[in-house]
Amino acid sequence: MQTNFSDTQLADPEIQVANNILRSCVHCGMCTATCPTFVTLGDELDSPRGRIYLIKDMLESGRPAGEEEVLHLDRCLSCLSCMTTCPSGVDYMHLVDHARVHVEATYRRPLWDQMFRNLLVNILPYPRRMRAALALAKLGQPFSFLLRGEHMLMKRLRAMLALAPARMAPAQALGGTVHKAIGTRKGRVALLAGCAQQALSPSINDATIALLNRLGIEVVIPAAAGCCGALVHHMGRHEAALEAARRNVAAWDAELAQGLDAILVNTSGCGTVLKDYGFLLRNDPMGAAAAKISALSKDITEYLLEVYAPSRPAPNLTVAYHAACSLQHGQKITAAPKTLLRKAGFTVVEPKDPHLCCGSAGTYNIMQPDIATALRRRKLDTLKAKSPDLIAAGNIGCLTQLAGDGVPTVHTVELLDWMAGGSKPEAVLFL
Repeated sequence: MQTNFSDTQLADPEIQVANNILRSCVHCGMCTATCPTFVTLGDELDSPRGRIYLIKDMLESGRPAGEEEVLHLDRCLSCLSCMTTCPSGVDYMHLVDHARVHVEATYRRPLWDQMFRNLLVNILPYPRRMRAALALAKLGQPFSFLLRGEHMLMKRLRAMLALAPARMAPAQALGGTVHKAIGTRKGRVALLAGCAQQALSPSINDATIALLNRLGIEVVIPAAAGCCGALVHHMGRHEAALEAARRNVAAWDAELAQGLDAILVNTSGCGTVLKDYGFLLRNDPMGAAAAKISALSKDITEYLLEVYAPSRPAPNLTVAYHAACSLQHGQKITAAPKTLLRKAGFTVVEPKDPHLCCGSAGTYNIMQPDIATALRRRKLDTLKAKSPDLIAAGNIGCLTQLAGDGVPTVHTVELLDWMAGGSKPEAVLFL
């Protein structure tokens, strides 16, 4: 793609990156076939190619974002399926991230939208606030019928209430803890405990730690490490994302002196961002440390592939594996989770069109409830067509999105822990 940025514009390092990405696009349109929003809506501007044209025009002209750009950029899931499909290697992830920063800096959203986004930013990254919000949402569920109408605010509020779990999980606070290996220590890792996950499903972290400890791995969770920054990053709040990255890099860098084999993540949406810290902080004084942390970051299944061993007989259960977009497209991890589940004794099946997003995508199922609902229905139909006993995935957002339709949803690591001597996951107690 030919670009026409001025020399002054190209003096900006961020514009330089955007220019290089834009120039790598050859307009082939192969991305449209695997883009969930294009498949759902059929609008070229809701495809990666269409959004690239909008971004190019907006950035080259140097003008503020307009309603058209905001509409179609907001509808992008950042699932990155287009990057898996693209034959030219277009780095759409960093281009759309830059465009969102430009939108945030130049576009004035309606007041209700600003307030709603601020609400999410000030609740979701904080486990205690998240628990309080979930408790309020649970109390509010019986009154959701009062939120009538087709205004987007009403739709978002209804979506928030619908996502609240039927039962509150026990509180979890893992910051500043060390979990010793059982027997001879064979390794030492740091674990990102997550934010929303600690409130929604603390059993995922419990299973991760218990499994690693039984495998002889010590697990450390620094007190200073917190939210990975994905939420604010995808909302275009660049400085807040940098702050989160710097805080985590400093926390894990301090642990390196005592030896760390890896920094493990059991929420793939967070893992994609951690592995990008080196790029995110490339022009920062902490850039070198950030690159080191990114290189050490691994999804839990990447790490377990090297050390996992089951100890229980095969359970005679069929697992429909849902590949989270952040894992298969963002991190290019496709085989490891399925290999581990089969090693644990499960029969693994996959749905039709596994590359398509379930509609969770961080806060997308709240911010774009109509599209997210359509994608959820499609994904559940293809998963249930395989007649599974349960659905497994490696991302809390996907598990929450796919829950409540008659088939239990459970994190991959909880199943692996169970088959290696751990507790049976609550979701499958009655199977």
